[in-house]
Amino acid sequence: MSEIEQQPVAAGRVELKGKAATNVRWYIFVVVFLLVVINMVDRTALSIAMPSIAAEFSLGPAMQGLILSSFFWSYALMQIPGGMLIDRFGARSVITVSTLGWGIFQTIAGFTTGGISLLLTRIGLGAAEAPLFPAGAKLNSIWLSKRERARGAVFMDSGAPLGAAIGGVLISWLILTLGSWRLAFIVAGLVTILLGWLAWRYLRDNPSTHPGINATEMDIINEVGQPKSEATESEPTEILRRSIVSLVAGRAGWAMINFGLLTWGPSYLAQARNFNLKEMGGATFVIFLAGMLGSLASGFVADKMVAAGFKRSVVYKLLLGITGLGVAATFIALPHVSSPVAAVALLSATLFLLYFGSLYWSLPSILAPKSRVGVIGGTMNFAGSVSGIIVPILTGFILQWTGGSYGTVLGFFAGCAVVYVIATLTIDFNEGTRERKGS
Repeated sequence: MSEIEQQPVAAGRVELKGKAATNVRWYIFVVVFLLVVINMVDRTALSIAMPSIAAEFSLGPAMQGLILSSFFWSYALMQIPGGMLIDRFGARSVITVSTLGWGIFQTIAGFTTGGISLLLTRIGLGAAEAPLFPAGAKLNSIWLSKRERARGAVFMDSGAPLGAAIGGVLISWLILTLGSWRLAFIVAGLVTILLGWLAWRYLRDNPSTHPGINATEMDIINEVGQPKSEATESEPTEILRRSIVSLVAGRAGWAMINFGLLTWGPSYLAQARNFNLKEMGGATFVIFLAGMLGSLASGFVADKMVAAGFKRSVVYKLLLGITGLGVAATFIALPHVSSPVAAVALLSATLFLLYFGSLYWSLPSILAPKSRVGVIGGTMNFAGSVSGIIVPILTGFILQWTGGSYGTVLGFFAGCAVVYVIATLTIDFNEGTRERKGS
């Protein structure tokens, strides 16, 4: 037992008698948050620039869908190997190499001369970006107590919609200012390379080795004075048997919607709602900013409800179930909205509800022992990445088959939301077993 006495206070915080705790654990996640933001800026850049690129390279809808999908070929392929590398070599090294790598491929994309060469750079970008989110889940299990992991997960994942929002405005502005989508890609890639240096400088795989942390914060991380209920090293088989199918199906359903909007959303605004490049960038910012707010809200609400005494399984299934059904409803309603402003408002509501799914990134650290968090997170994200491969191509073919009508696409997304809800409700948190073990 620590000499420092802990007393619970409002909203799940901990008040410490003695030396004030440092906040290195949250600065760690600030760095991860920044990496996720630039990750999504780089990933979104192609979607924003695609109308210009398609005109320059004479690309049809099917080829556009193929190029948009190509990122996810290598991204999916590297998820589980990336998770294994994280568990073996640590998140810090893997994140650093990953960030430098995708910065290089983003820069090279600015020099491509046709659809095939652009596709190859997207494959390289996908491989390099693959380990980031599983590495974030690994850092979540190392740096945060279980009472803080929902907030840590959504803080990390909220960088994704913010990156998409900033990417829409930033890339549009760079293209208009520099007069070239190529220069916009090069600038984005060089900024990414600088962030790789920041990651190496600040991240650590062991909290006790960080020069900025003090003993009081270590007590918070180690949950000194709190009952232990984390999965033991003997439990991974049970976790895989009970939860992995649900995690895979739920993440796949969610990712179909997310990556569908991310890759084809700008084209929907341009083609179905007649937005110009400037309007498209502004609308994308508003829509994905709403996603960020939804992501942050989910973590704080979840941790507060758990701190108030609700079972985590009840909290997660309630929040994700209600918001998932809300997403389905918005897609059903969207084709009946004629006003462009109302359409953007409805899409903003869609993203706000959809990004409650950021809670999924706390599940590997909650359900799995620390030594397996990387590979469990990689497996979960593999499912999402496969969806990222399928949905841009499928959307492109649907549009080509229907003559450019988005009604069928929106109906498909509504169905994906239903799958996401059903799968989430079947996740086994195994709380009864853990309570008996802890008693």
